Amino acid sequence: MTSVTTVAQSLGVAYAAGINLPATVAILGISERAGWIGPLPGVLGAVGSLWIIAIASVLYAMEFMVTLVPGVASFWETAQSVIRPPAAAFLAVATAYHLNPAYLVAAGLLGGGLALTTHGTKLGLRYAVDTSPEPVTNGLANMAELGTIASIAIFIWSHPYITLTVAILVLILLILVVHRIVVTLRKLFNGDWKARATA
Repeated sequence: MTSVTTVAQSLGVAYAAGINLPATVAILGISERAGWIGPLPGVLGAVGSLWIIAIASVLYAMEFMVTLVPGVASFWETAQSVIRPPAAAFLAVATAYHLNPAYLVAAGLLGGGLALTTHGTKLGLRYAVDTSPEPVTNGLANMAELGTIASIAIFIWSHPYITLTVAILVLILLILVVHRIVVTLRKLFNGDWKARATA
């Protein structure tokens, strides 16, 4: 395995952690222990500890329940802005810890930036979903996130370049969707639609 491949894998881990940190840690740990993926590289192998898996699973369960409550979900996701990106950068560095310093720094910088982007995009989507006064859409969003995280966390090890490329393309698409939602909500709140309807 080349150093560039390991960096690509570290970016996949950071991408997933930017969406949900405890879910990423739990899925990676469970997948390694179950033999679905090979031994995790670098310091990242620590997530296979039963204690780490248990802690991450409990934290994810708590987060899942909290984000089912409209209003509270947006507040929670906003608060995670100071936790997820740096933690994701740490996981990226942990993945590439056995590489030379240049690759290690690249993994940290790129991983942190990618995690910030995925978290910011998720935050925008969460704000949009949270406008509905019921927990169903929030629950569906949580399940979609979990499926995305699991797919990346598992397939990044066997098909790193394909997985990362698809994930980035999906991220770009979601950024465009969030932009369209923001523009639409601005028009709605500014009364542009009402003015057009009466014209």
